[in-house]
Parts: sequence; C-alpha cells; structure tokens
Amino acid sequence: MAQISVNINGKPYPLACAEGDEDRIRKLAAYVDTKARDLAGKLGHINESRLLLMSAVLIADELHEALENGGSGGLMGAISETDLAKILNEVSSEVEGIAEKLTNA
Repeated sequence: MAQISVNINGKPYPLACAEGDEDRIRKLAAYVDTKARDLAGKLGHINESRLLLMSAVLIADELHEALENGGSGGLMGAISETDLAKILNEVSSEVEGIAEKLTNA
C-alpha cells in the first residue's frame, strides 16, 4: 500500500492507495481540489466538512450525468465504472475519517 499526500482547498491530507495508483489518485484529488476551491470562492468561508460534502455531491452529479450519457466526458469519463466505484469507496472512507477527526477536534 502506497502513502501519498494530497491538498484539498489548501490543506494536506494523507491517503493510502494501491502501488502504482499514486498518479491517478493525485489527479482525482486535484479534480476534487478544483471543485472545493470553486465552491469556497463562490460561498466564502464555509466549514470544511460542509465544503467537502458539497464538492462530493457536485462530483456525484457530474458522474451521474456522465454515466447517463454513456460514460463520456472529461477525467471522469476516462475511468471504468468498476475503478470509479473503487475510488469512490476509498474517497468516501477518507471523507468519513476527516469528518470524524473534525467532530473530535
């Protein structure tokens, strides 16, 4: 298992991923970062867990639209449904861990 660090909205987060998946996870994290920064720019100061949740919902909406249109379109369209499900499960676990840390902080 490889360990990497990604930045989302200016904050570093450690992630574990399969050996060889580091670049792909970094690209996906950069996509999440773009969504989070766009939202933060539009909404102003917003608590981190809410920002991550809203980013996840926007990305899920994009995924839903891409899958309805045959899986085409951008970064998300380049990933198989099986790989995407695996990634979403990993990201979901990470977001839950972050939310737990924020709750206990």
